[in-house]
Amino acid sequence: MTQRRQFIQSSAALAASSLGLPAFAAPWPSKPLRIIVPFAPGGSSDFIARLISKPLGDALGTTVIVENKTGANGIIGAGATAQSSDEHTMLLSDMSSLAISPLVTKEMPYKPEQLKGATMLAYSPHLLVAHPSVQASNMAELVALSKRQPMNVSSAGSGSANHLGVVDIALISGLKWQHVPFRGGAAALGDTAAGNTQLCLNGMLATMPLVTAGRLKLIGVSKATRMALIGDVPTIAEQGVKGFESGTYQGVAIPASMPNAAAEKLAAALIAVIRSPDVRARLVGAGAEVMTTTPRETSDFLVRESKRWASVIQRAGTQLEGTA
Repeated sequence: MTQRRQFIQSSAALAASSLGLPAFAAPWPSKPLRIIVPFAPGGSSDFIARLISKPLGDALGTTVIVENKTGANGIIGAGATAQSSDEHTMLLSDMSSLAISPLVTKEMPYKPEQLKGATMLAYSPHLLVAHPSVQASNMAELVALSKRQPMNVSSAGSGSANHLGVVDIALISGLKWQHVPFRGGAAALGDTAAGNTQLCLNGMLATMPLVTAGRLKLIGVSKATRMALIGDVPTIAEQGVKGFESGTYQGVAIPASMPNAAAEKLAAALIAVIRSPDVRARLVGAGAEVMTTTPRETSDFLVRESKRWASVIQRAGTQLEGTA
């Protein structure tokens, strides 16, 4: 074994020890790891992937590459992960959207069982925002305005958790909003901030900076309780949309073919990194909560989300196409 190889392994062991990771004798990883983000740069998944890539690489003694593989509301990136056989590829995505895709897509390029959960990473609520020109500052005003004139709403893509979130709001409120899908939340937000669309429901990590900058107006938060971090803005539910709660649940899925030893080592490293003080502080400061789970709990979450959104899709019927 070369001196360089010994140094790399020693450094990896030291980094793992400092994060409280177990030591592994198996030679994994044996090459750079790849995090596939199925949405465009600038969204919540991309934010977290780039936040953890360096410390994850340090913990595992390798380089971690973030690759944005967009299209079809995350299905392209998820498919690329599911079909990967190199044992060094993972998907970092909104897990709700991952659960929803098979419900709204007739021809999937992969089978859901080709992916398995590694761990959840973080939760942040959705924010319902409007362009500043929209003459509404709360849900009551927005509902009244929407009943007087046509309104449109942008989302991260047809069948995304963001899309079904606004469908749910519209169903509960008795509204019909024209849906304008984009390839990721960042593009949807940019379009609404530019005034091309009127409304957007999107994850807080990517949305709040535009609210702070005055480019978007905050109508409500999708969390069950108010958040002091955003000035005690009322929740969407307490503003009349009874029982509504949603958010972006970021997590990691891996190919079902990845060996258990490698999967367990990766999950342990991901959990250690996301719980580390520096990473946790960045997430909390942006409005997210660290949320970690076992692989089994991650898979159970996907099942629950599938059932929840299947109910919304059933209630929406034909409204799912073109309107929200």
